[in-house]
Amino acid sequence: MAHCVTLVQLSISCDHLIDKDIGSKSDPLCVLLQDVGGGSWAELGRTERVQNCSSPEFSKTLQLEYHFETVQKLRFGIYDIDNKTPELRDDDFLGGAECSLGQIVSSQVLTLPLMLKPGKPAGRGTITVSAQELKDNRVVTMEVEARNLDKKDFLGKSDPFLEFFRQGDGKWHLVYRSEVIKNNLNPTWKRFSVPVQHFCGGDPRTPIQVRCSDYDSDGSHDLIGTFHTSLAQLQAVPAEFECIHPEKQQKKKSYKNSGTICVKICRVETEYSFLDYVMGGCQINFTVGVDFTGSNGDPSSPDSLHYLSPTGVNEYLMALWSVGSVVQDYDSHPGHCGCLPPSPAPSSPLWPHQLCTHHQPCGQVCSPGCTSGDCLGPSGGIGTDRACRSAHTTGLILQGPGLGPAQATSTLSQGSCTGPPGLGSLGGCGKSSILCPRGPSGPQPNPSHSPQC
Repeated sequence: MAHCVTLVQLSISCDHLIDKDIGSKSDPLCVLLQDVGGGSWAELGRTERVQNCSSPEFSKTLQLEYHFETVQKLRFGIYDIDNKTPELRDDDFLGGAECSLGQIVSSQVLTLPLMLKPGKPAGRGTITVSAQELKDNRVVTMEVEARNLDKKDFLGKSDPFLEFFRQGDGKWHLVYRSEVIKNNLNPTWKRFSVPVQHFCGGDPRTPIQVRCSDYDSDGSHDLIGTFHTSLAQLQAVPAEFECIHPEKQQKKKSYKNSGTICVKICRVETEYSFLDYVMGGCQINFTVGVDFTGSNGDPSSPDSLHYLSPTGVNEYLMALWSVGSVVQDYDSHPGHCGCLPPSPAPSSPLWPHQLCTHHQPCGQVCSPGCTSGDCLGPSGGIGTDRACRSAHTTGLILQGPGLGPAQATSTLSQGSCTGPPGLGSLGGCGKSSILCPRGPSGPQPNPSHSPQC
């Protein structure tokens, strides 16, 4: 039996939103949340903000995993955004709706009334959500420009932007909206990428409508012109299309066009996922940087983040374990590390510092008292800390503000070891180098190897 988990993409639009702004329409944005249990909701994503529009069609889609065996409760919230802060508490709530992802998937297109609170509708406001399974990992990348567009503004030129629509279910669905280019009749828009599945449903013959409009801040955008095409035609670059205004075409016999849209780049590429890279043999190396300065406190004090606790655990080791235990599964050489030496401030209890380098697997040579295997992997890092109270281990790079990467590399290559015993770490600067504590009888650097940073 196939594993019943797939990635779905939600397209969202609203109608008849209430107006909260004085003298203009609302500037809506949709927030998607999922019930995580215990009365808590986690935000999954947000659409873009559409200015001065009571019936927005959001071009940004929201993606989430669909689990057949789980009831995934979703909440859609519509807000009027009048500031630049990410917080929603200071924005006007235009209404919300709740449903399950299963309802959306089974309906394909689901329309729900917006509610201000239970039992209180948000006027005639509704939200429509459609779902599409994402099977195709290809993306279409395009760069488009225009020439000789019609002048639509009385005191200026035009402020053109583009919208691409895909035909489906007898309707035109917005798949991309470009940025607005102010006061320009020959604009070149930024290069953009859209998933092929979203752009044309995976079929390059699907009809595509392109609209070029003049932006108005009150939301009453003026149509400059439109044309119909398909992904297959767009790929025949360089491709040019006449931008036609239907009303002008009917009224004027001498009418030719309202400008020309030129497709400079249109290519379809595979967008590889993280799993594609991992399954293809990509290795992940774990490197952590730690600010080992005087402001962190004396490591012999329990108040310090670097506290050398008798239990062998501090906050850095906890963080190291949490991340390293995940990353180690993707590294074929988890026992080999590199390093950069720390550079504490002169006022730090760590000054002057004494460091040395070793170029062997982590579990073989570390410091006096460490047994073989103590340093291997994140669990070994904690074991090393217990065995050698003076060492921070696996994956830490200690580099202060007084020592740059070039100086650190030079210091390591020369194999210098000066300063008090027992201060160091495992690092990530080199294929098989580690930075270890050094005492009077501690291990010495091996001059036959040098770190490769």
